[in-house]
Amino acid sequence: MNKRLLALLSLLVVASMVLAACGAPAAEEAPAEEAAATEEMAMTEEAAAEESAASMGTIKIATQSPLSGGQSLLGVAIKQGAELALEQLGGDLAAMGYDVQLAPYDDQATPDVGVANAKNIVADADILCGVGHLNSGVMIPSSEEYHTAGLAFVSPANTNPVVTTRGYLEVNRVVGRDDVQAPAAEEFAFSTLGATSVYIIHDKTAYGQGVAEFFRAAAEEDGLEVMAFEGTEEQANFDAIVTPVVSLAPDVVFFAGIYNQAGVFFKQARDAGYEGTFLGTDGMDSSDLADIAGDALTTGGGMYYTTVAGPASAYPAAAQFAADYEAKFGTAPEAYAAQGYDSMNVCLTAIKAAAEAAGGTPTRAQVAEAIRQISVDGLTGTISFDEIGDLPAAQYFIIKVNAAAAADWGTNEIIEVLEVASPGKGE
Repeated sequence: MNKRLLALLSLLVVASMVLAACGAPAAEEAPAEEAAATEEMAMTEEAAAEESAASMGTIKIATQSPLSGGQSLLGVAIKQGAELALEQLGGDLAAMGYDVQLAPYDDQATPDVGVANAKNIVADADILCGVGHLNSGVMIPSSEEYHTAGLAFVSPANTNPVVTTRGYLEVNRVVGRDDVQAPAAEEFAFSTLGATSVYIIHDKTAYGQGVAEFFRAAAEEDGLEVMAFEGTEEQANFDAIVTPVVSLAPDVVFFAGIYNQAGVFFKQARDAGYEGTFLGTDGMDSSDLADIAGDALTTGGGMYYTTVAGPASAYPAAAQFAADYEAKFGTAPEAYAAQGYDSMNVCLTAIKAAAEAAGGTPTRAQVAEAIRQISVDGLTGTISFDEIGDLPAAQYFIIKVNAAAAADWGTNEIIEVLEVASPGKGE
């Protein structure tokens, strides 16, 4: 083999080795480039998903309760309970990309204001659920607006049967009813206190007059003498009622109304010499009652009331809530704060369930339907609703007042707890 041929063969061998050496890394780099491209695509998709989640939009949940005026202590408690629930339980909807906001309205415990607010609430398309009211007399007309607009509301406090017996899908409550509460109060007066006579007063509202009528019916059935049955809108001077109360000296005076009015009457009646027992229902459940009436509640025959909303101490699950509430708002929770929390929990749970079922932002109708289908572990117990929006069974508490000052309201004593099935829609 000549030298030129040997040189050519050598060049071919070297070239083959160089090509082989250069080709190996190229084969190894291809997967790395593919992985980089895949990672970049994944990051792009993740960013798109985050952008999509961030742009899901705003959902609002309204509250309606008295935030000003004589009943604001309880109205603010409802709003603050709902606010705390949104803060603590709104994370699931936030994770789905929604900006969930509270939309509080002050109904001033006045039907006309409540209805005007309701019109504004239903006009805001971002509002998908609501919590309220304190007063049945405000809820009943306001809920006509909610019903027409298909907007679900969950009440933390309304007890008049008419709230739910109209059968509106949009109206629900997490408390019991006056057609159970008032007879329970009468039974306590008749059987436990041994009363033989009662003087019945109401405040002429849908709540107060309704409670009074249920109490009177139960009294007449038991043979408890009803010495008088009268309504008053008086707020300051009760001489026209105090005089016959002192003269007739009934064993029990039953006042169906709200604490800010009743407290003034209790004090004037006790100062005028009435020595019997004062009795009321859940409208009495406010520490302000003790500040208004003072020792009129703890002298003579004392004072008792029934309520559909027990103190936070009555609910084992509410202990942490009470601590969180006081830490956030600087005061212990008043009546209906825990129920405001639970009502907001119902709204949040229903909106989430409806959004998941719809694959996006639900309609008001879908939220209203979801409320009737869910079950929520609330502070006050397991919450679900029957076909008219009532709890299948509700608790009723009988409370003895031991407080002559607001600071001592927590010393009041639970005498009895009843659990009674919902009376249903009735006739």
